[in-house]
Amino acid sequence: MAETTRRALLLATPLLLAAAPAERGHDFRFDDIEGGVIDLADWRGKPMLVVNTASFCGYARQFSGLQELHERYGPRGLLVLAVPSNDFNQENADANAIKDFCEATWGVQFPMAAPTHVKGPEAHPFFVWAAAQSVAPRWNFYKYLVGRDGRLLQGFPSSTEPDSASFRQAIQAALAAPAPGARPTG
Repeated sequence: MAETTRRALLLATPLLLAAAPAERGHDFRFDDIEGGVIDLADWRGKPMLVVNTASFCGYARQFSGLQELHERYGPRGLLVLAVPSNDFNQENADANAIKDFCEATWGVQFPMAAPTHVKGPEAHPFFVWAAAQSVAPRWNFYKYLVGRDGRLLQGFPSSTEPDSASFRQAIQAALAAPAPGARPTG
């Protein structure tokens, strides 16, 4: 009986490890809209803004504001990542069509994930993690700000415009925070 239990535990261990929730926002990967992978670990030590998007949503005009954030704060380390989703029935199913539309219509140059589920039982693990700490996206253009240390700092509803003062202040505070492991100066 002990051997059977030991075997069952050994067989279950990889499943338990695979199901273990990530503790930090930098622990996730997305399929890239152009192929390949977007590994958020590449931005470890930098703040990230992860936004579920949809091309045919009334909030799609926010793409231009997100592009402006990318241009203004990207050089200071902010990752703006669009995660297209059809979970609210307002996105094209074809990744190339999404990318082409966003580039041509809104001038999007920041990284985009491949179409991804952001809610429900098929939700991407990042959105499961973020929802456990904040709230699951209730609509397109829900925004999650992740700090340099990988903690979720804040979720912003769809109605929060990229140029709103409180949103910009949160981004600036995330950029001003010391990098993990940085020694205090002075």
